Amino acid sequence: MIETTLNDAPRSQTSLAYEAIRNDIIAGVHLPGKKLKIQDLAEELKVATGAVREALSRLVPEQWVISRDQRGFSVAPLSMEDLRDLTDLRCEIEAIALRRSVAHGDVDWEVRILAAAHRLRAMPQPEPQLRDGVSIADWVTRHAEFHAALVSACDSRRLLALHGQLYEQSERYRILSAFGEGKRDVADEHQKIADYALARDADNLVATMTEHIRLTTELIIAAN
Repeated sequence: MIETTLNDAPRSQTSLAYEAIRNDIIAGVHLPGKKLKIQDLAEELKVATGAVREALSRLVPEQWVISRDQRGFSVAPLSMEDLRDLTDLRCEIEAIALRRSVAHGDVDWEVRILAAAHRLRAMPQPEPQLRDGVSIADWVTRHAEFHAALVSACDSRRLLALHGQLYEQSERYRILSAFGEGKRDVADEHQKIADYALARDADNLVATMTEHIRLTTELIIAAN
Protein backbone atom coordinates (compact mmCIF):
# COMPACT_ATOMS: atom_id res chain seq x y z
CA MET A 1 0.00 0.00 0.00
CA ILE A 2 1.33 3.42 -0.96
CA GLU A 3 0.88 6.29 1.44
CA THR A 4 1.14 9.97 0.60
CA THR A 5 0.49 13.21 2.41
CA LEU A 6 -1.82 16.07 1.53
CA ASN A 7 1.26 18.18 0.85
CA ASP A 8 2.39 15.92 -2.01
CA ALA A 9 2.42 17.69 -5.35
CA PRO A 10 -0.22 16.46 -7.84
CA ARG A 11 2.48 15.17 -10.18
CA SER A 12 4.02 13.16 -7.35
CA GLN A 13 0.63 11.65 -6.49
CA THR A 14 0.07 10.78 -10.13
CA SER A 15 3.39 8.96 -10.28
CA LEU A 16 2.62 7.05 -7.10
CA ALA A 17 -0.81 6.06 -8.38
CA TYR A 18 0.64 5.06 -11.76
CA GLU A 19 3.24 2.77 -10.20
CA ALA A 20 0.80 1.23 -7.70
CA ILE A 21 -1.92 0.46 -10.24
CA ARG A 22 0.54 -0.81 -12.84
CA ASN A 23 2.29 -3.08 -10.34
CA ASP A 24 -1.03 -4.46 -9.10
CA ILE A 25 -2.07 -5.26 -12.68
CA ILE A 26 1.21 -7.11 -13.31
CA ALA A 27 0.87 -9.01 -10.01
CA GLY A 28 -2.70 -10.03 -10.75
CA VAL A 29 -4.25 -8.00 -7.92
CA HIS A 30 -6.38 -6.26 -10.55
CA LEU A 31 -7.61 -9.07 -12.80
CA PRO A 32 -8.21 -8.77 -16.57
CA GLY A 33 -11.44 -6.97 -17.33
CA LYS A 34 -11.84 -5.55 -13.82
CA LYS A 35 -13.44 -2.12 -13.74
CA LEU A 36 -11.09 0.39 -12.14
CA LYS A 37 -13.16 2.84 -10.12
CA ILE A 38 -11.39 6.14 -9.67
CA GLN A 39 -12.92 7.00 -6.31
CA ASP A 40 -12.13 3.59 -4.83
CA LEU A 41 -8.54 3.69 -6.04
CA ALA A 42 -8.06 7.22 -4.73
CA GLU A 43 -9.24 6.17 -1.28
CA GLU A 44 -7.13 3.02 -1.31
CA LEU A 45 -3.96 4.82 -2.41
CA LYS A 46 -4.68 7.99 -0.41
CA VAL A 47 -4.27 10.28 -3.40
CA ALA A 48 -6.51 12.73 -5.21
CA THR A 49 -9.04 11.45 -7.75
CA GLY A 50 -7.40 13.63 -10.40
CA ALA A 51 -4.10 11.85 -9.82
CA VAL A 52 -5.77 8.47 -10.32
CA ARG A 53 -7.53 9.63 -13.47
CA GLU A 54 -4.27 10.89 -14.96
CA ALA A 55 -2.44 7.70 -13.94
CA LEU A 56 -5.08 5.55 -15.62
CA SER A 57 -4.87 7.68 -18.76
CA ARG A 58 -1.11 7.09 -18.84
CA LEU A 59 -1.64 3.34 -18.56
CA VAL A 60 -3.95 3.21 -21.60
CA PRO A 61 -1.32 3.69 -24.38
CA GLU A 62 0.93 1.21 -22.56
CA GLN A 63 -1.87 -1.38 -22.91
CA TRP A 64 -2.30 -2.05 -19.20
CA VAL A 65 -5.70 -0.35 -19.09
CA ILE A 66 -8.47 0.25 -21.60
CA SER A 67 -10.86 3.19 -21.69
CA ARG A 68 -14.35 3.11 -23.11
CA ASP A 69 -16.63 6.09 -23.65
CA GLN A 70 -19.07 6.52 -20.78
CA ARG A 71 -17.82 3.32 -19.15
CA GLY A 72 -14.62 4.48 -17.51
CA PHE A 73 -11.45 2.43 -17.18
CA SER A 74 -10.87 -1.31 -16.85
CA VAL A 75 -7.89 -3.67 -16.80
CA ALA A 76 -6.80 -4.74 -20.28
CA PRO A 77 -7.98 -8.26 -21.13
CA LEU A 78 -5.66 -11.18 -21.86
CA SER A 79 -5.87 -13.62 -24.74
CA MET A 80 -3.78 -16.45 -26.10
CA GLU A 81 -3.66 -14.70 -29.48
CA ASP A 82 -2.16 -11.63 -27.80
CA LEU A 83 0.30 -13.81 -25.89
CA ARG A 84 1.55 -15.39 -29.13
CA ASP A 85 1.94 -11.97 -30.74
CA LEU A 86 3.69 -10.64 -27.63
CA THR A 87 6.03 -13.64 -27.59
CA ASP A 88 7.02 -13.22 -31.24
CA LEU A 89 7.85 -9.55 -30.76
CA ARG A 90 9.63 -10.16 -27.48
CA CYS A 91 11.88 -12.80 -29.03
CA GLU A 92 12.87 -10.40 -31.82
CA ILE A 93 13.63 -7.52 -29.44
CA GLU A 94 15.40 -9.85 -27.00
CA ALA A 95 17.71 -11.08 -29.77
CA ILE A 96 18.73 -7.55 -30.78
CA ALA A 97 19.28 -6.43 -27.17
CA LEU A 98 21.30 -9.53 -26.27
CA ARG A 99 23.56 -9.26 -29.31
CA ARG A 100 24.23 -5.59 -28.54
CA SER A 101 25.01 -6.43 -24.93
CA VAL A 102 27.45 -9.17 -25.93
CA ALA A 103 29.15 -6.73 -28.30
CA HIS A 104 29.39 -3.87 -25.80
CA GLY A 105 29.46 -5.66 -22.45
CA ASP A 106 32.43 -5.11 -20.16
CA VAL A 107 33.55 -6.64 -16.87
CA ASP A 108 30.87 -4.75 -14.97
CA TRP A 109 28.24 -6.32 -17.24
CA GLU A 110 29.63 -9.77 -16.48
CA VAL A 111 29.53 -9.02 -12.75
CA ARG A 112 25.89 -7.92 -13.00
CA ILE A 113 24.97 -11.19 -14.71
CA LEU A 114 26.87 -13.31 -12.19
CA ALA A 115 25.30 -11.49 -9.23
CA ALA A 116 21.78 -11.63 -10.65
CA ALA A 117 22.12 -15.31 -11.56
CA HIS A 118 23.39 -16.13 -8.07
CA ARG A 119 20.54 -14.29 -6.35
CA LEU A 120 17.98 -16.00 -8.57
CA ARG A 121 19.52 -19.43 -8.08
CA ALA A 122 19.43 -18.96 -4.29
CA MET A 123 15.64 -18.51 -4.37
CA PRO A 124 13.65 -21.59 -5.46
CA GLN A 125 10.86 -20.91 -7.93
CA PRO A 126 7.45 -20.91 -6.18
CA GLU A 127 5.25 -23.93 -6.79
CA PRO A 128 1.58 -23.31 -7.69
CA GLN A 129 0.29 -25.43 -4.81
CA LEU A 130 2.54 -23.60 -2.34
CA ARG A 131 1.75 -20.16 -3.66
CA ASP A 132 2.67 -17.42 -1.22
CA GLY A 133 2.43 -13.72 -2.03
CA VAL A 134 5.72 -12.67 -0.46
CA SER A 135 7.85 -15.50 -1.88
CA ILE A 136 6.36 -15.06 -5.33
CA ALA A 137 7.00 -11.31 -5.26
CA ASP A 138 10.61 -11.93 -4.23
CA TRP A 139 11.18 -14.52 -6.96
CA VAL A 140 9.55 -12.33 -9.59
CA THR A 141 11.88 -9.48 -8.62
CA ARG A 142 15.00 -11.66 -8.82
CA HIS A 143 13.84 -13.10 -12.15
CA ALA A 144 13.32 -9.63 -13.60
CA GLU A 145 16.75 -8.53 -12.35
CA PHE A 146 18.39 -11.49 -14.09
CA HIS A 147 16.76 -10.78 -17.45
CA ALA A 148 17.52 -7.07 -17.10
CA ALA A 149 21.18 -7.76 -16.33
CA LEU A 150 21.60 -9.79 -19.51
CA VAL A 151 20.64 -6.85 -21.74
CA SER A 152 22.03 -4.09 -19.51
CA ALA A 153 25.02 -3.46 -21.79
CA CYS A 154 22.77 -2.72 -24.75
CA ASP A 155 23.67 0.71 -26.11
CA SER A 156 20.12 1.87 -26.83
CA ARG A 157 17.93 3.50 -24.19
CA ARG A 158 14.81 3.13 -26.35
CA LEU A 159 15.49 -0.53 -27.03
CA LEU A 160 15.94 -1.21 -23.31
CA ALA A 161 12.67 0.59 -22.54
CA LEU A 162 10.81 -1.51 -25.11
CA HIS A 163 12.49 -4.66 -23.81
CA GLY A 164 11.34 -3.86 -20.28
CA GLN A 165 7.78 -3.17 -21.37
CA LEU A 166 7.50 -6.44 -23.30
CA TYR A 167 9.03 -8.37 -20.41
CA GLU A 168 6.48 -6.98 -17.95
CA GLN A 169 3.57 -7.71 -20.28
CA SER A 170 4.81 -11.30 -20.54
CA GLU A 171 5.14 -11.58 -16.76
CA ARG A 172 1.47 -10.66 -16.39
CA TYR A 173 0.50 -13.77 -18.33
CA ARG A 174 2.88 -16.01 -16.42
CA ILE A 175 1.89 -14.76 -12.98
CA LEU A 176 -1.82 -15.09 -13.69
CA SER A 177 -1.16 -18.66 -14.80
CA ALA A 178 0.06 -19.40 -11.26
CA PHE A 179 3.50 -20.44 -12.52
CA GLY A 180 1.91 -23.46 -14.16
CA GLU A 181 4.93 -24.19 -16.29
CA GLY A 182 4.89 -27.98 -16.19
CA LYS A 183 7.95 -30.15 -15.77
CA ARG A 184 11.02 -28.14 -16.68
CA ASP A 185 14.29 -27.26 -15.04
CA VAL A 186 14.04 -23.47 -15.04
CA ALA A 187 17.20 -23.10 -12.95
CA ASP A 188 19.18 -25.08 -15.53
CA GLU A 189 17.73 -22.97 -18.35
CA HIS A 190 18.80 -19.78 -16.58
CA GLN A 191 22.28 -21.18 -15.94
CA LYS A 192 22.77 -22.05 -19.62
CA ILE A 193 21.66 -18.56 -20.61
CA ALA A 194 24.11 -16.97 -18.16
CA ASP A 195 26.94 -19.25 -19.32
CA TYR A 196 26.45 -18.36 -22.98
CA ALA A 197 26.33 -14.65 -22.12
CA LEU A 198 29.58 -14.81 -20.16
CA ALA A 199 31.21 -16.85 -22.93
CA ARG A 200 30.17 -14.09 -25.39
CA ASP A 201 28.46 -16.75 -27.51
CA ALA A 202 25.74 -14.55 -29.01
CA ASP A 203 24.27 -17.18 -31.34
CA ASN A 204 23.71 -19.80 -28.66
CA LEU A 205 22.63 -17.15 -26.17
CA VAL A 206 19.88 -15.91 -28.48
CA ALA A 207 18.82 -19.44 -29.44
CA THR A 208 18.62 -20.57 -25.81
CA MET A 209 16.77 -17.44 -24.69
CA THR A 210 14.29 -17.80 -27.54
CA GLU A 211 13.65 -21.42 -26.60
CA HIS A 212 13.26 -20.39 -22.94
CA ILE A 213 10.68 -17.71 -23.75
CA ARG A 214 8.71 -19.80 -26.22
CA LEU A 215 8.56 -22.79 -23.89
CA THR A 216 7.00 -20.60 -21.20
CA THR A 217 4.39 -19.41 -23.70
CA GLU A 218 3.60 -22.95 -24.86
CA LEU A 219 3.09 -24.14 -21.29
CA ILE A 220 0.87 -21.18 -20.43
CA ILE A 221 -1.29 -21.85 -23.49
CA ALA A 222 -1.47 -25.55 -22.66
CA ALA A 223 -2.62 -24.73 -19.13
CA ASN A 224 -5.45 -22.48 -20.32
